Amino acid sequence: MVGEVRGVNRGELGAALRALRLASGKEAKAIARSAVMSASKLSKIETAKVAPSVTDVERVLTAIGVSDEVKAEYLEAARAAATETTAWRLIRRLGAHRAQQQTRALEAHMTLLRLFQPALIPGLLQTPEYIRAILSRHDLGEDVLTRTISARLERQQDLYGSTKELHFLITEPVLRWRIVSAARMAEQIDRLASLSRLPHMDIRIVPLAARQQDVANHAFVIRDDRTVTVETVHAEIVVTDPRDVALYVHKFERFASTALSGDAMRAMLEGIRNDFLRERETD
Repeated sequence: MVGEVRGVNRGELGAALRALRLASGKEAKAIARSAVMSASKLSKIETAKVAPSVTDVERVLTAIGVSDEVKAEYLEAARAAATETTAWRLIRRLGAHRAQQQTRALEAHMTLLRLFQPALIPGLLQTPEYIRAILSRHDLGEDVLTRTISARLERQQDLYGSTKELHFLITEPVLRWRIVSAARMAEQIDRLASLSRLPHMDIRIVPLAARQQDVANHAFVIRDDRTVTVETVHAEIVVTDPRDVALYVHKFERFASTALSGDAMRAMLEGIRNDFLRERETD
């Protein structure tokens, strides 16, 4: 079976997924619902009308309930295209709120998340006001905007009582980037300080004063050392080749080694928050 799976093309992979589903005795609608996709999309994957991403394949296999060994072999086949790109215009067409739901489903199965962010407060840590300010910059429409905000807030509920390890690495300029008013930025800083005390949460700040050995090119998310998601101006890129994933892990660790954590990090947050509060008083 190992040799057969490694050599399949995308069309054969879809047929193989269908065979696994039929063998499980589970209905397509149930598999699609559990995999957070429409039954139509699952059908198109199985009939090779749509090329599944690695994430799609993993969710389908998890929904079917295959063994870890079988899952590993099929995911290896899916990684034949090591990097996948989805344009933001396609995500908006499908519904930005659905993308949030899919991300939540993906996070439900991970045990370790490492996120590097040199531009914005990470989505899982944002206040409602900060979320609205960020998403309002996209042409979503009020209804979709409201549903997308709600979906992100639902994702944040998974922060509490979680057994997952969550590591957030943020550069200092992110904390001073004025996305919302001074008063709202102070509230956002307070939220970071509060969340940093959760036992499974590690929030670190890379200070401007620290000498760096690397360049903060762009944000990225590493999940379980298996996949990396990179957000560019025009698209979301998913990296799955282990050699490329290792590059991101190394980059994350280099920045983490120079970052402030614990009480030192919270002292920095307090100073920045106080700067915002003084600004508010003079407005």
